[in-house]
Amino acid sequence: MLWTRDLSLNVLTLGALTIAIGRVVDDSIVVLENIKRHLAYGEERHSAIVTAVKEVAGAVTASTLTTVAVFLPIGLVGGMVGQLFGSFSLTVTAALLASLLVSLTVVPVFSYWFLRAPKGSEGVDPSELRRKAEEKEARSALQRMYVPVLRFATRRRLMSLAIAAVVLIGTFAMAPLLKTNFLDEGEQDTLSVTQELKPGTSLEAANQAALKVEKALDSIDTIKDYQVTVGSSGFAAAFGGGTGANQATYQLTLKDASESKATQDRIDEELGKLDGIGDTTIGAGGGFGSQDLSVVVKAGDGDVLKKASEQVRAAVAKLDDVTDVQSDLAQSVPRISVTANDKAAAAGFNQQTLGAAVTQAVRGTTSGKAILDDTERDVVVKSARPATTLDELKKLNLGPVKLGDIAEVKLVAGPVSKTRIDGARAATITAKPSADNTGAVTAALQTKITELKKELPAGASVEIGGVSSDQNEAFAQLGLAMLAAIAIVFMLLVATFRSLVQPLILLVSIPFAATGAIGLLLVTGTPMGVPAMIGMLMLIGIVVTNAIVLIDLINQYRAQGLGVVEAVLEGGRHRLRPILMTALATIFALLPMALGITGEGGFISKPLAIVVIGGLITSTLLTLLLVPTLYAMVELRKERRARKKAARRAAKAGARDRSGSASDEPEPVKV
Repeated sequence: MLWTRDLSLNVLTLGALTIAIGRVVDDSIVVLENIKRHLAYGEERHSAIVTAVKEVAGAVTASTLTTVAVFLPIGLVGGMVGQLFGSFSLTVTAALLASLLVSLTVVPVFSYWFLRAPKGSEGVDPSELRRKAEEKEARSALQRMYVPVLRFATRRRLMSLAIAAVVLIGTFAMAPLLKTNFLDEGEQDTLSVTQELKPGTSLEAANQAALKVEKALDSIDTIKDYQVTVGSSGFAAAFGGGTGANQATYQLTLKDASESKATQDRIDEELGKLDGIGDTTIGAGGGFGSQDLSVVVKAGDGDVLKKASEQVRAAVAKLDDVTDVQSDLAQSVPRISVTANDKAAAAGFNQQTLGAAVTQAVRGTTSGKAILDDTERDVVVKSARPATTLDELKKLNLGPVKLGDIAEVKLVAGPVSKTRIDGARAATITAKPSADNTGAVTAALQTKITELKKELPAGASVEIGGVSSDQNEAFAQLGLAMLAAIAIVFMLLVATFRSLVQPLILLVSIPFAATGAIGLLLVTGTPMGVPAMIGMLMLIGIVVTNAIVLIDLINQYRAQGLGVVEAVLEGGRHRLRPILMTALATIFALLPMALGITGEGGFISKPLAIVVIGGLITSTLLTLLLVPTLYAMVELRKERRARKKAARRAAKAGARDRSGSASDEPEPVKV
């Protein structure tokens, strides 16, 4: 599938394959466990395999399709989230569909080749073998723990529902305690430091300031090596267009990725002790997109914009848990301004001719072109003594007068750039969240901006952008994707069970999956970000799979004539082992990612794995206890209602019979 879609093996597609490892064996586990059970009952091998596969084929197909279906709404998610996780969802989908095909074709064939009936079963009555196998299974530790609890739950159904309600209320209470962010930078073995000095700083002065920073970096043991670039580099510098002589960038490699946060704190501490190094910004060396907060200020008038942007910058700087607050409007470069005065016209100069004379004195004039070594070059005529300082420019001879006599020559600050949004001048104030709870910082920022809007000068407007806007948009889109996934799963379940009530029972597992997911996020201190939301989306499909297999078997037992409670107990007892095996297979397959030992992709895979593991733990327990309890409540109620209807119909029929016999008097018999 990757080849046909021209997708590469990368952090996301390999992460999807890693996540799928635990899930792709689920169908085969269910099929193989059922085959082993039928062989233990003494059935003929071919018949046992065919019967076992038929029993679970519909359930495993439905369970896999529900897991696959939850990835369909990701195609509806736009922006960076859709771009990132589109290939992720395709990879998981292809792996799961392949696992379904293998479980229904390859596993039965291999079972026929390699599995045998238990020793000593030859010539023994199959009913006796079945009885012994079930007695052996009932004596197992799992069965002795589970069956009494299930029996209690199905008998004390109201108490079971009350406990479930308490758990659900606790889940809603835990949700506000979650930290939230967009994409967690995670533990990475690279960091970047940006150093910015005052505009107009020479390259030599910037290099001297960079040497101070390098000395501080040398004193930090956790840094393996670093690379420094002072001034402009690349295309702009090669053609003389660079304007970053006042900047230096540092790329750091750490000895251990787990030391990332501690190293950032140590760098910040060491640089805080230095003077004359300008403004420094520390960030992760990798990741997707900017993780900075951003506030955009717009105004039609430049003075209004300057005043409003400074008010916003000061307000943002007062927030807790933010660092490196900067305004792009504050950036300026010193320039020499030459403005003609009243004497210029008398000397025969206007603004245009004055500008040409100054350009000739400073830069020279292009007078032609020459071809040297097959390359066309400009021929520039320059003064033998070009003006290089402000005083020299003022003393520049322009015939009988000097430039300083006919023009005002002074040093002024000029903006590095001007930004317009929808025709209005705009400034952007950026800040870096120092904590991992971007949602809380965004809420505080929103409150501060709302209060500040009343104090802004007329004509200025403010709106929040950056990572806050990205996070809100991504969460809204993924929330809609979850609702769409639940609707798709429900329709698949209705088609599978041909019922509206039983699919609703299965969907009860979904909110209780959130209990474990939120709980484990809180315990591990992991923020709820986009990867964790993708994990929640996956849980919608995963948590109902075990319940499908369980309810399908219960329905089969009821079709064979068992009562509701008896069918529930038998179904739960027989599905206990495969349900635990499939859940544990997925959990243990995700443990390496949850422990953060998967390297560079940890910022995506770790939160996702934590969510799925936590959700599976609670949903598996509830699948084994709450789902059978709800099933028993609903089906017993239906049976009671059916019996009452039957009794009413019988009573009406009896009444009609009695009224008919009373009206038909027998004729007298003559003897």
